[in-house]
Amino acid sequence: MSDERIEIELTLERAGGEDVPAGLPTGEDLRRLVETAAAAAGVHDGHLAISIVDAGAIHLLNREHRGKDAPTDVLSFPIDGAGPVFGPREIGDVVICPEHTVDLREAVVHGVLHLVGFDHEVDDGEMLAVQAQILSWLPAPA
Repeated sequence: MSDERIEIELTLERAGGEDVPAGLPTGEDLRRLVETAAAAAGVHDGHLAISIVDAGAIHLLNREHRGKDAPTDVLSFPIDGAGPVFGPREIGDVVICPEHTVDLREAVVHGVLHLVGFDHEVDDGEMLAVQAQILSWLPAPA
């Protein structure tokens, strides 16, 4: 068995409190979702951060980085992506807004797939098919 792991940093940056949103994957569920999504592009080690933010914060990020003046569900900011790297891999950051997200587990997978190079805006449906497959393999814990 390999020692390769993805280090996951989860932060709550929501106005009005630090409550963990209902439906947010944590612990082993979060690890399995992240590692399975990253493995879809051959990434098996590195560090990524997931931030849970409010609608105002994601609105500002969406406007600044995508030119869209509205809140959204999830944004991804890749750093090293899936290509070869020298030294520790910094995969990137996923930012999720629970107020604009129907399924937080899906948002995690979606964001990580973007970090490792998938892009549903330019592919022929591959990313969303991989996303659906991962979620079918890893149902939510009871």
